[in-house]
Order: sequence, then structure tokens, then C-alpha cells
Amino acid sequence: MTAAESPNRPTLIKLGDTDRNIADPDEDVRGRVVIDVNGEELGKVADLLVDDTASHVRFFLVEHGGILGIGATETFIPVDAITEITPDSVWVDRDMRTVAGAPQYDPEIGTEAEFYKDVYGYYGVAPFWTPGYMPPPLPHNGRRG
Repeated sequence: MTAAESPNRPTLIKLGDTDRNIADPDEDVRGRVVIDVNGEELGKVADLLVDDTASHVRFFLVEHGGILGIGATETFIPVDAITEITPDSVWVDRDMRTVAGAPQYDPEIGTEAEFYKDVYGYYGVAPFWTPGYMPPPLPHNGRRG
């Protein structure tokens, strides 16, 4: 059994589906514009996927396309791809085309664990459940070095 299939692997939950709050409201990135590596606007942070055991943010759920949220697509971006957070925006280290091509979750195709593993593979970063994984610090008001 792999770590991704382990029954002890934490479950990810949308922060917006819980009664939890972010301790410092200035650090709540939901609603901020997401900017790609080329300075192009991708969409907005719709929600955060949080590891329910460690209380770490693992993915930003970004909503893009559509009109006024209708017909919008949701894309999961691992926190490992975030390079900068400002009071108004979140910057990612990929371009718009790459983010738009990320795997889309479809419960008919597979499990959430398989989906998360696919997203991490797509972005080329180690999943949070792998041995030795350390969550990156979120780079508020400046680029992570």
C-alpha cells in the first residue's frame, strides 16, 4: 500500500465548508486575483484545501473563466507553486496555459487521492504525504527565495 492509499493519510477539506477561520484575516487569500509567471490574470482564489489533521493549506482552489462565476472552471494549485502573496494577489510559478491544462477532478474517473497525486505529478512537486515532505512557507508580501 502506498502513502497515497494509506487510510492514515489526512483528508483534504475546503476551508469554506468548515467553521474554521484563518487566525489573521489579512492572511486569508480567498478572493484575491491569481497571477501567472508572465503577469497574466488567471482568476481568483475561490477556496483553500486544508489538511484536516495538520491544519496546513495544501491547495489553492482557483476559479477561472466563465462570466460572474457561471461556467467557471476550478483548478487546484499546490501551495508549492505559489511564489508571492500580496494584499491583492497570489502569484504562481506557472503560465496560464499550464494552469488551465491541470487535471480536473471528476468523481466518475477516480478517487480524490488519485486526483491529488495526479495534480502533484502534473506540477512536478512531491505530494505532502511523502516521507520528508515539508510544507513551504507562504510568501506574504514578497517572493520566496
